[in-house]
Amino acid sequence: MKLKYLPFKNLIRKPFRTAALLLIAAFMTAAVFGGTVAAASLKNGLDSLEQRLGADIIVVPEEAEAKADLENMLLSGTPGYFYMDKSVEDKIAAVEGVELTSPQYFLVSANAECCTVQVQVIGFDENSDFSIKPWLKQCYSGTLGDNEVIVGSSLSTRVGHTLMLYGTECKAVGKLDATGTGLDTAIYTTPDTVRRLIRASQEKGIGVLAKQSPDDVISSVYIKVKDGYDIADVAADINLNIDGVQAVRTRSMITGTADKLAVISGSINVLIIAVWILAAAIMTAAFSVLAGVRRREFAVLRVVGLSRRQLGKIVFSESVIICVVGGVIGIALSAAAVFAFGNAIETNSGLPYLAPSAVQSLKYLLFALAAVLVTGSVSSGWSAYRLSHVDTGNILREGD
Repeated sequence: MKLKYLPFKNLIRKPFRTAALLLIAAFMTAAVFGGTVAAASLKNGLDSLEQRLGADIIVVPEEAEAKADLENMLLSGTPGYFYMDKSVEDKIAAVEGVELTSPQYFLVSANAECCTVQVQVIGFDENSDFSIKPWLKQCYSGTLGDNEVIVGSSLSTRVGHTLMLYGTECKAVGKLDATGTGLDTAIYTTPDTVRRLIRASQEKGIGVLAKQSPDDVISSVYIKVKDGYDIADVAADINLNIDGVQAVRTRSMITGTADKLAVISGSINVLIIAVWILAAAIMTAAFSVLAGVRRREFAVLRVVGLSRRQLGKIVFSESVIICVVGGVIGIALSAAAVFAFGNAIETNSGLPYLAPSAVQSLKYLLFALAAVLVTGSVSSGWSAYRLSHVDTGNILREGD
């Protein structure tokens, strides 16, 4: 039998021992890879949300739950709507320090053939918008026409297909990439289309406006602050001088999310380190015990002519095989969990969750494999040294 096949034969000959070592390697790799991907996905989601907001301040009606509703729409995709008089935008534009303003319109569809749940409809003014258009252009560079919409990545509607909103046929002309936020379940369109949908809802007896006309209201105003002005001061000025509104710093929404993310990421990192230390200790102990158990086996190999270097290579090769196979198993299991259950993780954590790209995932995969290989190599190093330096005569006489 060729020497290069001996490590495989040894592992196959002891299936329970091999399975136990594979389980340790898989457990370590799953923790490193899964934990790293989960933490990176949460960070990607937060970065995506920050980029998508694109405004310094968002002004909403001064209602008890307006800010909470806004956060729920952006982070969790919970459908919602609220309105205020559109004249508020002119008052906001006149506040010192305000550079740009752009209104948005929110509407919840009662039913849509694109999905089984309510859909958030967001109308934005293409002429004044500075927060949505930059990333909408990634999937659609034209100008939205009547009843044309851009759909979020989580909706099943495809580009070119139509969906019914309050009995109105709307055509999807673009589909956004995933953001890991509630924006993935939204539909984007023009103010005229939103107003048309509001009227259609009223005709069906599902009116969201009791007295005002759709032409006289907006849902929110996005604000860009001039350079040199303090965002907090401008927000405070709006809250003090304009009745019936609440100015919310976008950073304040993100800060709360970032704090939660920091806590979760920190916990994940602690778990990774703890699992790594535990697995390394168990693996080292296992190889150390095996060194004692296999003394006679290696003494016989020395008698038949194998050098100390060859014996060391056998132990090292067995460790590499165990780490690679166990690592692949661990990565497969953790990948199935963190990628397949991304939506569940986002829902349970209350944080935006955006899986890393293929290139990022490959980096994390290689890192996890390297971590388990280094740990396995170091753990088996002492055993390889001990076994390669066995006193052949004494060991064999022990069996007499």
